[in-house]
Amino acid sequence: MENQPLTANQQFEKLPNATAVLILGICSILFGCVFVGFICGIIGLALSKKPMMMYRMNPMKYVNFGMLNAGRILSIIGVILGAIAIIWGIISALVLGGSFMLFDSDLFEDLLDF
Repeated sequence: MENQPLTANQQFEKLPNATAVLILGICSILFGCVFVGFICGIIGLALSKKPMMMYRMNPMKYVNFGMLNAGRILSIIGVILGAIAIIWGIISALVLGGSFMLFDSDLFEDLLDF
């Protein structure tokens, strides 16, 4: 049943989870600057794995591969944006936390004694 052409009495099918992957991909872009976008992107990528394998086994059987592929690409972009936002937040917290420690009076006096 690998790569067999469709006959006249066979119907096209929709790939499962294609709409869900597209919605999660869009949400991962919209919420990319917060942790929610990162999670939506990962879930979208996980949901797209099985339909991608189904499409590769028989590409002539399914109609909505474009929607699945667009959702997968958006999920990848959302995961990258989410990872950048998380790294940026950690670096900002470390820099701001370090600068506030310098202005602590006890710590500042100890630094001046050296």
